Amino acid sequence: MLMEESKERAGHEQTEESKGSVMEIRNDPVMQSALDALEIFGKYHEIIIKARGNSIPNAVAVANILKDNMLKGKSKIHKITVDSEPIQEMGRTMSNIEIILKKI
Repeated sequence: MLMEESKERAGHEQTEESKGSVMEIRNDPVMQSALDALEIFGKYHEIIIKARGNSIPNAVAVANILKDNMLKGKSKIHKITVDSEPIQEMGRTMSNIEIILKKI
């Protein structure tokens, strides 16, 4: 089984970029997501954690676990972007968050 397939099954998706890695958080156990993010963060200088809707608290928790517990003093939050986009249903929006963590 490929790593991408296992990550998608675990409830989040990961894609690679030139400078870092993007991890999309879904509704899965926070600690498992944090461990997966730590593995990705070990290979890159930065990680971009993204989430939508009800998964936003999980993304914030993963970022805090990485920054404050697993990589205390070795990483910092570089940028947080909060946005919303309209969805198909009239008058409804979906919130998005993007948290960029960088190694110090």
